[in-house]
Amino acid sequence: MSNNNAPETEPAVLFEATASGVGIVTLNRPDRLNSWGPDMAPPFYAAVDCAENDPAIRVIVLTGRGRAFCAGAHLGSSGAGADVGDSLDKAGGKSVADLVGDRPPHFLTELRKPVIAAINGACVGIGLTQALMCDVRFAAAGAKFAAVFARRGLIAEFGISWILPRLTGWGVALDVLLSGRTFLADEAARLGIVKEVVAPENLMNRVMEYAEDIAQNCSPAALSVIKRQAYRDAGHDVVAATAEAEALMWQGLPRPDVVEGIVSFLQKRPPQFPSLDSAP
Repeated sequence: MSNNNAPETEPAVLFEATASGVGIVTLNRPDRLNSWGPDMAPPFYAAVDCAENDPAIRVIVLTGRGRAFCAGAHLGSSGAGADVGDSLDKAGGKSVADLVGDRPPHFLTELRKPVIAAINGACVGIGLTQALMCDVRFAAAGAKFAAVFARRGLIAEFGISWILPRLTGWGVALDVLLSGRTFLADEAARLGIVKEVVAPENLMNRVMEYAEDIAQNCSPAALSVIKRQAYRDAGHDVVAATAEAEALMWQGLPRPDVVEGIVSFLQKRPPQFPSLDSAP
């Protein structure tokens, strides 16, 4: 993963399924800092779908190859400035799907499996939105973050105005969105944007340790329900959230996961939870 000059003939997205039950999705355009383009969307969706539908995979990790996680949308080379106006006029007649792919970043929140971002470098624009839609984020020390939309004359795109205030609170979210300023991983951790900052050379080891612990010790069925609860409850009041939780609890009690979770605890052994099948 250290080669920063992978040719465009290589796949735009790499996928690896580990024996420990973790699917690793890697953005693979390091020469352009993994900026998001039409070549990246289809293989990205295919890799995520593969991980989501494989019963052997229990956790998904998203990262980038080289010096960046994703440095925003691919705007072309510095010599393409004269053509920007014409390109934007043409873009006005297109759908968002034509520009960034047929799924909005928030589709990651609708997956049944936890998604962990290993932010190895620059995380900007749509790259920041993609990272925020992951369930947990780790960052390499020194990684740069920015919601640069206002500095490009753009609005807060692709759901970042929904997710960022829920992670950081209104004051921090408005600072980040209105200023478009760049900040580093240590501040991102203080703001609640990332869980943990790790030395760059240790990032993937730490993320895999965290992901493998979830894969080995948490019920896939319970993870799926908890994730769905968390995102749905963001739009509910506490009474509705509590009522739904009670209904889900009674639905879940007959599951073998509950018996195995209690018995394995009492027997002081690792749990052997069944996998999710390929059906929703």
